[in-house]
Amino acid sequence: MGGQTGFGPVPAGDERAFHADWEARVVAVDAVLRRRGVYVADEFRDAIERIPPGEYLSAGYYERRLIAIETLLDEKGIA
Repeated sequence: MGGQTGFGPVPAGDERAFHADWEARVVAVDAVLRRRGVYVADEFRDAIERIPPGEYLSAGYYERRLIAIETLLDEKGIA
C-alpha cells in the first residue's frame, strides 16, 4: 500500500514521538530483535507489505510494526 496516492496529507505538528507507552515498547522490541539477528530490515518491510489491505488501512503506524514483528516471530517458530 505504501507510496500510493489519494490517502490525504501527512499530518504534521504533533511533537510527541509516541502517543502511548506501548508504541515505544514496539520500537524497542524491534530494535532488540534486529540487533540479535532475528530478522533484517528487508524481512521486516516485507512483513509489513504482506499485511492484508483492509487490515493495513485500519491499523496505525505502530500497529503495523507490531503485526510485522508478530508475523516474523511466528514464521520463524520463535513465538
